Amino acid sequence: MLIRSKWNLYRNTWVSGSLSFSTRPVIRYSPHIDSLHLRISRSGDPKISMARLLDQWVEEGRRVKQSELHKIIKQLRKYRRFTHALQVSEWMSNEMNNQLRTADIAIQLDLKSKVQGLDEAEKYFSSIPETSKVSKVYCALLNCYAEHGYVEKAEAIMQKIKQCSSISALTYNVMLSLYCRLGKYEELDALMQEMKEKRLCDRYTYSIRLNALAKTLDVEEMEKFLLQMEAEGAAMDWHTYALSANAYIKAGLSEKALQMLKRSERLITESSRTRRIAYETLLNMYAAIDNKQEVYRVWSMCKNLGQSRNSVYVSMIGSLLKLDDIDGAQRILDEWESDNTCSDMRIPNMLISAYCKKGLLDKAEAFISRYLKLGMNPDGTTWAYFANGYKEQNDMEKSVEMVKKSIMADRPVSRLNPSTLSACIKHLKEKGDSEYAGDLINLCRQKGIISVGTYDRLFDYVQNENPDAIMEQLFLLDRKYQLPDGGKDDNY
Repeated sequence: MLIRSKWNLYRNTWVSGSLSFSTRPVIRYSPHIDSLHLRISRSGDPKISMARLLDQWVEEGRRVKQSELHKIIKQLRKYRRFTHALQVSEWMSNEMNNQLRTADIAIQLDLKSKVQGLDEAEKYFSSIPETSKVSKVYCALLNCYAEHGYVEKAEAIMQKIKQCSSISALTYNVMLSLYCRLGKYEELDALMQEMKEKRLCDRYTYSIRLNALAKTLDVEEMEKFLLQMEAEGAAMDWHTYALSANAYIKAGLSEKALQMLKRSERLITESSRTRRIAYETLLNMYAAIDNKQEVYRVWSMCKNLGQSRNSVYVSMIGSLLKLDDIDGAQRILDEWESDNTCSDMRIPNMLISAYCKKGLLDKAEAFISRYLKLGMNPDGTTWAYFANGYKEQNDMEKSVEMVKKSIMADRPVSRLNPSTLSACIKHLKEKGDSEYAGDLINLCRQKGIISVGTYDRLFDYVQNENPDAIMEQLFLLDRKYQLPDGGKDDNY
Protein backbone atom coordinates (compact mmCIF):
# COMPACT_ATOMS: atom_id res chain seq x y z
CA MET A 1 0.00 0.00 0.00
CA LEU A 2 1.24 3.45 -0.84
CA ILE A 3 2.49 5.33 2.17
CA ARG A 4 0.09 8.24 2.20
CA SER A 5 1.92 10.54 4.57
CA LYS A 6 5.47 11.43 5.63
CA TRP A 7 6.96 11.97 2.20
CA ASN A 8 10.31 12.63 3.87
CA LEU A 9 12.65 11.52 1.13
CA TYR A 10 12.77 14.91 -0.55
CA ARG A 11 14.50 17.73 1.22
CA ASN A 12 15.25 21.36 0.42
CA THR A 13 18.51 22.68 1.82
CA TRP A 14 17.74 26.12 3.22
CA VAL A 15 20.44 28.71 3.74
CA SER A 16 20.13 30.06 7.26
CA GLY A 17 18.75 33.58 7.48
CA SER A 18 18.14 33.79 3.74
CA LEU A 19 15.43 33.07 1.22
CA SER A 20 17.96 31.27 -1.03
CA PHE A 21 17.61 27.51 -1.37
CA SER A 22 18.72 24.43 -3.29
CA THR A 23 16.05 22.52 -5.20
CA ARG A 24 18.13 19.45 -6.02
CA PRO A 25 16.13 16.36 -5.04
CA VAL A 26 17.84 13.99 -2.61
CA ILE A 27 16.55 10.42 -2.63
CA ARG A 28 17.40 8.17 0.31
CA TYR A 29 16.33 4.57 0.82
CA SER A 30 16.44 2.25 3.78
CA PRO A 31 19.20 -0.36 3.42
CA HIS A 32 16.99 -2.92 5.16
CA ILE A 33 13.63 -2.58 3.39
CA ASP A 34 13.71 -1.75 -0.30
CA SER A 35 11.52 -2.46 -3.28
CA LEU A 36 10.56 -0.63 -6.44
CA HIS A 37 7.06 -0.15 -5.05
CA LEU A 38 8.40 1.48 -1.86
CA ARG A 39 10.82 3.71 -3.72
CA ILE A 40 8.06 5.10 -5.90
CA SER A 41 5.59 5.33 -3.00
CA ARG A 42 8.00 7.36 -0.92
CA SER A 43 9.07 9.65 -3.75
CA GLY A 44 6.03 11.85 -3.42
CA ASP A 45 7.55 15.14 -4.53
CA PRO A 46 6.44 15.93 -8.11
CA LYS A 47 9.96 17.21 -8.92
CA ILE A 48 11.36 13.69 -8.62
CA SER A 49 11.31 11.90 -11.97
CA MET A 50 9.95 8.37 -11.94
CA ALA A 51 11.86 7.61 -15.16
CA ARG A 52 15.12 8.47 -13.39
CA LEU A 53 14.14 6.32 -10.44
CA LEU A 54 13.24 3.36 -12.69
CA ASP A 55 16.51 3.74 -14.63
CA GLN A 56 18.40 3.77 -11.34
CA TRP A 57 16.64 0.56 -10.31
CA VAL A 58 17.68 -1.16 -13.56
CA GLU A 59 21.25 0.15 -13.27
CA GLU A 60 21.46 -1.61 -9.91
CA GLY A 61 20.90 -4.87 -11.76
CA ARG A 62 17.30 -5.32 -10.65
CA ARG A 63 14.41 -6.65 -12.70
CA VAL A 64 11.29 -4.65 -13.50
CA LYS A 65 8.17 -6.74 -13.90
CA GLN A 66 5.38 -5.37 -16.06
CA SER A 67 2.81 -6.74 -13.61
CA GLU A 68 4.43 -4.71 -10.83
CA LEU A 69 4.34 -1.55 -12.94
CA HIS A 70 0.62 -2.13 -13.55
CA LYS A 71 0.02 -2.23 -9.78
CA ILE A 72 2.16 0.87 -9.21
CA ILE A 73 0.31 2.87 -11.89
CA LYS A 74 -3.02 1.79 -10.40
CA GLN A 75 -1.99 2.99 -6.93
CA LEU A 76 -0.56 6.27 -8.21
CA ARG A 77 -3.83 6.98 -10.03
CA LYS A 78 -5.81 6.10 -6.92
CA TYR A 79 -3.93 8.74 -4.93
CA ARG A 80 -4.14 11.23 -7.80
CA ARG A 81 -0.38 11.30 -8.43
CA PHE A 82 -1.15 11.55 -12.14
CA THR A 83 2.20 13.06 -13.19
CA HIS A 84 4.14 10.20 -11.62
CA ALA A 85 1.68 7.65 -13.01
CA LEU A 86 2.22 9.05 -16.50
CA GLN A 87 6.00 8.92 -16.09
CA VAL A 88 5.84 5.25 -15.11
CA SER A 89 3.44 4.52 -17.98
CA GLU A 90 5.68 6.26 -20.53
CA TRP A 91 8.77 4.47 -19.21
CA MET A 92 6.93 1.18 -19.59
CA SER A 93 5.96 2.16 -23.16
CA ASN A 94 9.57 2.96 -24.07
CA GLU A 95 11.07 -0.15 -22.47
CA MET A 96 8.32 -2.71 -23.16
CA ASN A 97 6.61 -1.39 -26.27
CA ASN A 98 6.00 -4.79 -27.84
CA GLN A 99 4.28 -6.09 -24.70
CA LEU A 100 1.80 -3.24 -24.14
CA ARG A 101 -1.82 -4.21 -23.65
CA THR A 102 -4.65 -2.13 -25.04
CA ALA A 103 -5.51 -1.38 -21.39
CA ASP A 104 -2.03 0.16 -20.96
CA ILE A 105 -2.61 2.36 -24.00
CA ALA A 106 -6.02 3.45 -22.73
CA ILE A 107 -4.60 4.34 -19.32
CA GLN A 108 -1.74 6.35 -20.82
CA LEU A 109 -4.21 8.23 -23.01
CA ASP A 110 -6.24 9.15 -19.93
CA LEU A 111 -3.13 10.24 -18.01
CA LYS A 112 -1.87 12.40 -20.88
CA SER A 113 -5.22 14.17 -20.95
CA LYS A 114 -5.06 14.84 -17.20
CA VAL A 115 -1.41 15.91 -17.02
CA GLN A 116 -0.56 17.39 -20.43
CA GLY A 117 -3.95 18.41 -21.77
CA LEU A 118 -6.30 17.28 -24.50
CA ASP A 119 -4.05 18.30 -27.42
CA GLU A 120 -1.29 15.95 -26.27
CA ALA A 121 -3.83 13.18 -25.65
CA GLU A 122 -5.12 13.55 -29.24
CA LYS A 123 -1.54 13.48 -30.61
CA TYR A 124 -0.91 10.28 -28.68
CA PHE A 125 -4.14 8.75 -29.99
CA SER A 126 -3.09 9.58 -33.56
CA SER A 127 0.22 7.75 -33.00
CA ILE A 128 -1.49 4.54 -31.87
CA PRO A 129 -1.48 1.79 -34.54
CA GLU A 130 -4.91 1.21 -36.09
CA THR A 131 -4.84 -2.41 -34.91
CA SER A 132 -4.70 -1.16 -31.31
CA LYS A 133 -7.58 1.30 -31.63
CA VAL A 134 -10.12 -1.04 -30.10
CA SER A 135 -13.23 -0.22 -28.10
CA LYS A 136 -11.34 0.21 -24.82
CA VAL A 137 -9.03 2.84 -26.32
CA TYR A 138 -11.91 4.70 -27.97
CA CYS A 139 -13.72 4.69 -24.62
CA ALA A 140 -10.66 6.25 -22.98
CA LEU A 141 -10.65 9.00 -25.63
CA LEU A 142 -14.39 9.48 -25.09
CA ASN A 143 -13.73 9.96 -21.38
CA CYS A 144 -11.03 12.54 -22.18
CA TYR A 145 -13.48 14.56 -24.27
CA ALA A 146 -16.13 14.23 -21.57
CA GLU A 147 -13.75 15.46 -18.86
CA HIS A 148 -12.85 18.50 -20.94
CA GLY A 149 -16.48 19.17 -21.91
CA TYR A 150 -16.15 18.63 -25.69
CA VAL A 151 -19.66 17.43 -26.56
CA GLU A 152 -19.37 17.23 -30.37
CA LYS A 153 -16.08 15.35 -30.26
CA ALA A 154 -17.46 13.00 -27.60
CA GLU A 155 -20.58 12.32 -29.69
CA ALA A 156 -18.44 11.56 -32.75
CA ILE A 157 -16.35 9.05 -30.81
CA MET A 158 -19.53 7.55 -29.40
CA GLN A 159 -20.71 6.81 -32.93
CA LYS A 160 -17.38 5.16 -33.77
CA ILE A 161 -17.63 2.94 -30.71
CA LYS A 162 -21.13 1.88 -31.75
CA GLN A 163 -19.82 0.94 -35.19
CA CYS A 164 -16.76 -1.01 -34.13
CA SER A 165 -18.24 -3.12 -31.32
CA SER A 166 -21.11 -3.73 -28.97
CA ILE A 167 -21.41 -0.76 -26.66
CA SER A 168 -21.44 -1.09 -22.88
CA ALA A 169 -23.50 0.65 -20.21
CA LEU A 170 -20.27 2.26 -18.96
CA THR A 171 -19.73 4.01 -22.30
CA TYR A 172 -23.29 5.30 -22.35
CA ASN A 173 -22.93 6.50 -18.76
CA VAL A 174 -19.87 8.58 -19.67
CA MET A 175 -21.98 10.47 -22.20
CA LEU A 176 -24.88 10.76 -19.77
CA SER A 177 -22.54 12.29 -17.18
CA LEU A 178 -21.27 14.80 -19.75
CA TYR A 179 -24.81 15.84 -20.71
CA CYS A 180 -25.72 16.13 -17.03
CA ARG A 181 -22.68 18.27 -16.22
CA LEU A 182 -23.38 20.63 -19.13
CA GLY A 183 -27.12 20.81 -18.49
CA LYS A 184 -28.07 19.14 -21.80
CA TYR A 185 -31.08 17.39 -20.36
CA GLU A 186 -32.96 16.73 -23.62
CA GLU A 187 -29.94 14.87 -25.00
CA LEU A 188 -29.62 13.03 -21.70
CA ASP A 189 -33.26 11.86 -21.85
CA ALA A 190 -32.91 10.73 -25.46
CA LEU A 191 -29.76 8.74 -24.71
CA MET A 192 -31.30 7.16 -21.64
CA GLN A 193 -34.30 6.07 -23.72
CA GLU A 194 -31.88 4.41 -26.14
CA MET A 195 -30.28 2.60 -23.19
CA LYS A 196 -33.69 1.42 -21.98
CA GLU A 197 -34.47 -0.03 -25.41
CA LYS A 198 -31.17 -1.93 -25.31
CA ARG A 199 -31.73 -2.91 -21.66
CA LEU A 200 -28.45 -1.31 -20.64
CA CYS A 201 -29.65 0.89 -17.77
CA ASP A 202 -27.88 0.17 -14.50
CA ARG A 203 -27.87 1.89 -11.11
CA TYR A 204 -25.30 4.41 -12.32
CA THR A 205 -27.60 5.36 -15.20
CA TYR A 206 -30.46 6.07 -12.81
CA SER A 207 -28.14 7.95 -10.43
CA ILE A 208 -26.98 10.23 -13.25
CA ARG A 209 -30.57 11.00 -14.26
CA LEU A 210 -31.53 11.60 -10.65
CA ASN A 211 -28.52 13.88 -10.21
CA ALA A 212 -29.61 15.86 -13.29
CA LEU A 213 -33.01 16.46 -11.72
CA ALA A 214 -31.40 17.35 -8.40
CA LYS A 215 -29.17 19.93 -10.13
CA THR A 216 -32.18 21.69 -11.63
CA LEU A 217 -33.94 21.64 -8.22
CA ASP A 218 -37.01 20.28 -10.01
CA VAL A 219 -38.31 18.62 -6.84
CA GLU A 220 -41.62 17.50 -8.35
CA GLU A 221 -39.98 15.74 -11.31
CA MET A 222 -37.36 14.23 -9.02
CA GLU A 223 -40.05 12.74 -6.81
CA LYS A 224 -41.83 11.30 -9.86
CA PHE A 225 -38.58 9.78 -11.08
CA LEU A 226 -37.92 8.19 -7.68
CA LEU A 227 -41.35 6.56 -7.79
CA GLN A 228 -40.65 5.38 -11.35
CA MET A 229 -37.34 3.85 -10.26
CA GLU A 230 -39.05 1.99 -7.43
CA ALA A 231 -41.84 0.79 -9.75
CA GLU A 232 -39.33 -0.46 -12.34
CA GLY A 233 -37.35 -2.31 -9.70
CA ALA A 234 -34.23 -0.23 -10.24
CA ALA A 235 -31.37 -0.96 -7.84
CA MET A 236 -31.79 1.56 -5.03
CA ASP A 237 -28.91 2.11 -2.65
CA TRP A 238 -27.98 4.62 0.04
CA HIS A 239 -26.47 6.94 -2.58
CA THR A 240 -29.77 7.20 -4.47
CA TYR A 241 -31.58 8.69 -1.50
CA ALA A 242 -28.56 10.79 -0.48
CA LEU A 243 -28.73 12.46 -3.91
CA SER A 244 -32.40 13.21 -3.35
CA ALA A 245 -31.67 14.56 0.12
CA ASN A 246 -29.05 16.88 -1.32
CA ALA A 247 -31.59 18.29 -3.78
CA TYR A 248 -34.04 18.94 -0.94
CA ILE A 249 -31.28 20.63 1.08
CA LYS A 250 -30.49 22.96 -1.83
CA ALA A 251 -34.19 23.70 -2.23
CA GLY A 252 -34.44 24.56 1.47
CA LEU A 253 -36.72 21.60 2.27
CA SER A 254 -35.02 20.30 5.42
CA GLU A 255 -37.84 18.03 6.58
CA LYS A 256 -37.98 16.18 3.25
CA ALA A 257 -34.19 15.99 3.25
CA LEU A 258 -34.31 14.37 6.69
CA GLN A 259 -36.77 11.74 5.41
CA MET A 260 -34.47 10.90 2.49
CA LEU A 261 -31.44 10.67 4.79
CA LYS A 262 -33.29 8.20 7.01
CA ARG A 263 -34.15 6.07 3.96
CA SER A 264 -30.55 6.31 2.81
CA GLU A 265 -29.27 5.19 6.20
CA ARG A 266 -31.50 2.09 6.22
CA LEU A 267 -29.76 0.87 3.05
CA ILE A 268 -26.27 0.97 4.55
CA THR A 269 -25.55 -2.67 5.32
CA GLU A 270 -22.84 -4.25 7.46
CA SER A 271 -21.30 -5.80 4.35
CA SER A 272 -21.41 -2.61 2.29
CA ARG A 273 -18.01 -1.80 0.78
CA THR A 274 -18.87 1.86 0.87
CA ARG A 275 -20.11 1.93 4.46
CA ARG A 276 -17.46 4.38 5.64
CA ILE A 277 -18.09 6.73 2.69
CA ALA A 278 -21.83 6.50 3.32
CA TYR A 279 -21.51 7.47 6.97
CA GLU A 280 -19.13 10.32 6.15
CA THR A 281 -21.67 11.59 3.61
CA LEU A 282 -24.48 11.41 6.16
CA LEU A 283 -22.42 13.31 8.73
CA ASN A 284 -21.96 16.20 6.31
CA MET A 285 -25.60 16.18 5.17
CA TYR A 286 -27.08 16.09 8.67
CA ALA A 287 -24.82 19.05 9.45
CA ALA A 288 -26.14 20.81 6.33
CA ILE A 289 -29.68 20.69 7.77
CA ASP A 290 -28.40 21.88 11.19
CA ASN A 291 -29.26 18.61 12.93
CA LYS A 292 -26.53 18.25 15.53
CA GLN A 293 -28.28 15.36 17.29
CA GLU A 294 -28.21 13.22 14.14
CA VAL A 295 -24.57 14.13 13.52
CA TYR A 296 -23.55 12.79 16.91
CA ARG A 297 -25.75 9.69 16.50
CA VAL A 298 -24.14 8.77 13.15
CA TRP A 299 -20.73 9.50 14.66
CA SER A 300 -21.35 6.92 17.36
CA MET A 301 -21.87 4.29 14.62
CA CYS A 302 -19.04 5.15 12.26
CA LYS A 303 -16.11 6.17 14.47
CA ASN A 304 -15.07 2.58 15.16
CA LEU A 305 -15.28 1.20 11.64
CA GLY A 306 -11.53 0.66 11.64
CA GLN A 307 -10.98 1.78 8.03
CA SER A 308 -9.37 5.09 7.09
CA ARG A 309 -10.30 6.45 10.50
CA ASN A 310 -8.63 9.77 9.80
CA SER A 311 -11.09 10.54 7.00
CA VAL A 312 -13.98 9.84 9.39
CA TYR A 313 -12.53 12.32 11.88
CA VAL A 314 -12.15 14.87 9.07
CA SER A 315 -15.85 14.48 8.21
CA MET A 316 -16.99 14.69 11.84
CA ILE A 317 -14.89 17.71 12.74
CA GLY A 318 -15.88 19.43 9.49
CA SER A 319 -19.55 18.76 10.26
CA LEU A 320 -19.27 20.25 13.75
CA LEU A 321 -17.51 23.32 12.38
CA LYS A 322 -20.39 23.77 9.94
CA LEU A 323 -22.64 23.79 13.00
CA ASP A 324 -20.34 26.34 14.64
CA ASP A 325 -19.63 23.83 17.42
CA ILE A 326 -15.93 24.54 17.91
CA ASP A 327 -15.93 23.10 21.43
CA GLY A 328 -17.41 19.87 20.12
CA ALA A 329 -14.85 19.78 17.32
CA GLN A 330 -12.09 20.24 19.90
CA ARG A 331 -13.41 17.28 21.91
CA ILE A 332 -13.41 15.06 18.80
CA LEU A 333 -9.86 16.18 18.06
CA ASP A 334 -8.82 15.24 21.61
CA GLU A 335 -10.39 11.83 21.02
CA TRP A 336 -8.41 11.47 17.79
CA GLU A 337 -5.20 12.43 19.57
CA SER A 338 -5.72 9.82 22.29
CA ASP A 339 -5.21 6.90 19.90
CA ASN A 340 -3.71 8.58 16.83
CA THR A 341 -1.17 6.37 15.07
CA CYS A 342 -0.63 8.47 11.95
CA SER A 343 0.55 12.05 11.78
CA ASP A 344 -2.13 13.72 9.65
CA MET A 345 -2.07 17.52 9.78
CA ARG A 346 -5.42 17.77 7.99
CA ILE A 347 -7.21 17.18 11.28
CA PRO A 348 -5.55 19.79 13.52
CA ASN A 349 -5.48 22.14 10.53
CA MET A 350 -9.28 22.22 10.56
CA LEU A 351 -9.34 23.64 14.09
CA ILE A 352 -6.49 26.02 13.32
CA SER A 353 -8.41 27.29 10.29
CA ALA A 354 -11.57 27.77 12.36
CA TYR A 355 -9.73 29.68 15.10
CA CYS A 356 -7.97 31.90 12.55
CA LYS A 357 -11.22 32.69 10.72
CA LYS A 358 -12.84 33.75 13.97
CA GLY A 359 -9.87 35.90 14.93
CA LEU A 360 -8.96 33.62 17.87
CA LEU A 361 -5.25 33.78 17.09
CA ASP A 362 -4.22 33.21 20.72
CA LYS A 363 -6.02 29.84 20.69
CA ALA A 364 -4.54 28.93 17.32
CA GLU A 365 -1.03 29.81 18.56
CA ALA A 366 -1.45 27.75 21.73
CA PHE A 367 -2.77 24.93 19.61
CA ILE A 368 0.18 24.80 17.25
CA SER A 369 2.71 25.26 20.06
CA ARG A 370 1.39 22.11 21.68
CA TYR A 371 1.72 20.18 18.43
CA LEU A 372 5.27 21.38 17.92
CA LYS A 373 6.15 20.11 21.41
CA LEU A 374 4.60 16.75 20.53
CA GLY A 375 6.94 16.53 17.54
CA MET A 376 4.33 16.96 14.80
CA ASN A 377 5.55 18.77 11.72
CA PRO A 378 3.09 21.46 10.49
CA ASP A 379 2.73 21.68 6.74
CA GLY A 380 2.52 24.73 4.52
CA THR A 381 -1.27 24.81 4.78
CA THR A 382 -1.01 25.24 8.56
CA TRP A 383 1.07 28.40 8.22
CA ALA A 384 -1.12 29.65 5.36
CA TYR A 385 -4.11 29.66 7.72
CA PHE A 386 -2.10 31.71 10.21
CA ALA A 387 -1.07 34.10 7.44
CA ASN A 388 -4.75 34.68 6.58
CA GLY A 389 -5.66 35.16 10.24
CA TYR A 390 -2.92 37.70 10.92
CA LYS A 391 -3.78 39.57 7.73
CA GLU A 392 -7.39 39.89 8.86
CA GLN A 393 -6.13 41.27 12.18
CA ASN A 394 -3.92 43.72 10.22
CA ASP A 395 -0.76 42.25 11.78
CA MET A 396 1.16 42.29 8.52
CA GLU A 397 4.60 41.54 9.99
CA LYS A 398 3.36 38.21 11.31
CA SER A 399 1.38 37.57 8.13
CA VAL A 400 4.53 37.98 6.03
CA GLU A 401 6.41 35.65 8.39
CA MET A 402 3.68 33.01 8.05
CA VAL A 403 3.59 33.30 4.25
CA LYS A 404 7.33 32.65 4.19
CA LYS A 405 6.94 29.64 6.52
CA SER A 406 4.10 28.25 4.40
CA ILE A 407 6.35 28.33 1.33
CA MET A 408 9.43 26.95 3.08
CA ALA A 409 7.74 24.09 4.94
CA ASP A 410 8.77 20.50 4.22
CA ARG A 411 5.40 20.16 2.53
CA PRO A 412 4.83 23.66 1.12
CA VAL A 413 1.36 25.05 0.57
CA SER A 414 0.20 24.47 -3.00
CA ARG A 415 -1.73 27.76 -3.20
CA LEU A 416 -1.83 30.98 -1.22
CA ASN A 417 -4.83 33.20 -0.66
CA PRO A 418 -4.34 35.92 -3.31
CA SER A 419 -5.70 38.56 -0.93
CA THR A 420 -3.17 37.62 1.74
CA LEU A 421 -0.24 37.37 -0.67
CA SER A 422 -1.00 40.70 -2.33
CA ALA A 423 -1.41 42.40 1.07
CA CYS A 424 1.97 41.04 2.17
CA ILE A 425 3.74 42.22 -0.99
CA LYS A 426 2.09 45.62 -0.68
CA HIS A 427 3.13 45.87 2.98
CA LEU A 428 6.77 45.04 2.16
CA LYS A 429 6.91 47.60 -0.63
CA GLU A 430 5.34 50.33 1.48
CA LYS A 431 7.88 49.78 4.27
CA GLY A 432 10.71 50.08 1.72
CA ASP A 433 11.69 46.41 1.63
CA SER A 434 11.22 45.75 -2.09
CA GLU A 435 14.16 43.32 -2.13
CA TYR A 436 12.45 41.04 0.39
CA ALA A 437 9.21 41.35 -1.58
CA GLY A 438 11.06 40.29 -4.74
CA ASP A 439 12.61 37.29 -2.97
CA LEU A 440 9.19 36.22 -1.72
CA ILE A 441 7.70 36.49 -5.22
CA ASN A 442 10.60 34.44 -6.62
CA LEU A 443 10.02 31.74 -4.04
CA CYS A 444 6.32 31.59 -4.89
CA ARG A 445 7.08 31.17 -8.58
CA GLN A 446 9.82 28.57 -8.03
CA LYS A 447 7.46 26.52 -5.87
CA GLY A 448 4.69 26.75 -8.47
CA ILE A 449 2.41 28.66 -6.09
CA ILE A 450 1.73 31.48 -8.54
CA SER A 451 1.41 31.55 -12.32
CA VAL A 452 3.85 33.25 -14.69
CA GLY A 453 1.31 36.03 -15.30
CA THR A 454 0.89 36.68 -11.58
CA TYR A 455 4.67 36.62 -11.12
CA ASP A 456 5.16 39.26 -13.83
CA ARG A 457 2.45 41.54 -12.44
CA LEU A 458 3.75 41.28 -8.88
CA PHE A 459 7.26 42.19 -10.00
CA ASP A 460 5.85 45.05 -12.06
CA TYR A 461 4.14 46.29 -8.90
CA VAL A 462 7.28 45.97 -6.76
CA GLN A 463 9.62 47.61 -9.25
CA ASN A 464 7.27 50.27 -10.61
CA GLU A 465 4.45 52.52 -9.50
CA ASN A 466 1.40 50.37 -10.14
CA PRO A 467 -0.32 50.16 -6.75
CA ASP A 468 -3.94 49.97 -7.93
CA ALA A 469 -3.62 46.95 -10.21
CA ILE A 470 -2.09 44.41 -7.83
CA MET A 471 -5.23 43.20 -6.03
CA GLU A 472 -7.42 43.19 -9.13
CA GLN A 473 -4.89 41.29 -11.22
CA LEU A 474 -4.24 38.69 -8.55
CA PHE A 475 -7.90 37.89 -8.13
CA LEU A 476 -8.39 37.83 -11.89
CA LEU A 477 -5.56 35.37 -12.44
CA ASP A 478 -6.29 33.23 -9.38
CA ARG A 479 -10.07 33.45 -9.36
CA LYS A 480 -10.35 29.65 -9.06
CA TYR A 481 -8.28 29.70 -5.86
CA GLN A 482 -9.66 27.97 -2.79
CA LEU A 483 -7.54 27.19 0.25
CA PRO A 484 -8.36 23.66 1.45
CA ASP A 485 -10.20 23.39 4.76
CA GLY A 486 -9.12 19.93 5.72
CA GLY A 487 -9.86 18.67 2.24
CA LYS A 488 -8.19 15.75 0.55
CA ASP A 489 -4.56 16.23 -0.37
CA ASP A 490 -2.73 14.01 -2.83
CA ASN A 491 0.00 13.17 -0.35
CA TYR A 492 -2.20 12.06 2.53
